[in-house]
Amino acid sequence: MKQPWHVKPLAAVAIVEAGDPAPLGRLLRQRFDYSRVLHPEAERFVTVRLYGKGAVQRSVGDGKVPKMSSALRIRAGDLIYSRIDARNGAFAIVPQDLEGAVVSKDFPSFAIDRTRVHPQYLNYFLGTEAFFSQLRASSFGTTNRQRISESKLLSHTIPLPPLPEQERIVRILDAAEELRRVRAEADRRTADIIPAIFYEMFGDPVRNSMLWPMIRLGEACDLINGRAFKPNEWGTEGLPIIRIQNLNDASKPFNFYSGELPEKFRVNAGDILLSWSGTPGTSFGCFRWQGPEGWLNQHIFNVKLRRGIDGEFFIQSVNARLAELIGKAHGGVGLQHVTKGMLNSTVLLLPPLPLQRQFAARVTEVRALEDQQAASRRRLDDLFASLLHRAFQSEL
Repeated sequence: MKQPWHVKPLAAVAIVEAGDPAPLGRLLRQRFDYSRVLHPEAERFVTVRLYGKGAVQRSVGDGKVPKMSSALRIRAGDLIYSRIDARNGAFAIVPQDLEGAVVSKDFPSFAIDRTRVHPQYLNYFLGTEAFFSQLRASSFGTTNRQRISESKLLSHTIPLPPLPEQERIVRILDAAEELRRVRAEADRRTADIIPAIFYEMFGDPVRNSMLWPMIRLGEACDLINGRAFKPNEWGTEGLPIIRIQNLNDASKPFNFYSGELPEKFRVNAGDILLSWSGTPGTSFGCFRWQGPEGWLNQHIFNVKLRRGIDGEFFIQSVNARLAELIGKAHGGVGLQHVTKGMLNSTVLLLPPLPLQRQFAARVTEVRALEDQQAASRRRLDDLFASLLHRAFQSEL
């Protein structure tokens, strides 16, 4: 039987070099490589994504360059985290391509003592649900964006087996993570099949290279807008309120509404929903709702098709024009929206209905493949979660 590992407080194996010279340990050493920022527009700014998704260069829109006179320059291979979002897994090892990029003071970085801890072992540990729970407990407060200070972070414990054992664990978790990466890549390729079929059968919908008859969207359907629910109407009982986040991610939680509303706000499985507000590239789009019966939130239209157009063909026709619609969208960097008038004036192809239905049949085949892939993805996610849990319980 394996012997239990020693558990070390992070604060007992770290050194913080700010003001107070008292040694706090030998695992992490906080960096204070601040430098003047003379030309912010020439700098690369970095953020840390949630739930262990890594450090990435921030996308900075026109006129939105951060104003700062000094910034912390980060180093490849260091640990970096977000004080604001640490409780939601915003930790990362800085990749080589972000060497020398800058962050604000809300993104502390640490040199890692590689003689005692494998960086990826540390990174995996900081992505465990057990560690998230510790952080949430220590950041109890009135806001979901409670900052986690360096001292608070370093007060937590980490199982610290010998380096060879850490390296063995990393190899196992890396292999499981690679399976998830390959699965995700296959999913992305499958997602490209339906647009490819559409272009093969109907040509470019903008140029109408096959000279199909055309119809304006407003002639093909009626658009029923959702209701503007107030936060004080949200509850835990009743029918779910279907928001934009629920269209993009089936795992997102619902708010609920227990009252009665006009039937026009009711959504049933199979309805076509069109999101017309949000972040370009993530929120806009047309979807076939596959979730539970619910109430439609604002910024989403329930599409009621008229005769002569197939639902699957309509969905892909609209999504094929998203770039054009986003180009017309109002709003600043981030949240934008298109008007009902813009949507109604959008021109769609109108090939013969039997051909539209042939396309729909091929879409059904692809959807069946996507369902199989989704089941595979869930199994791999469950496997990784199990391995991650067992890795830090001396059970691998």
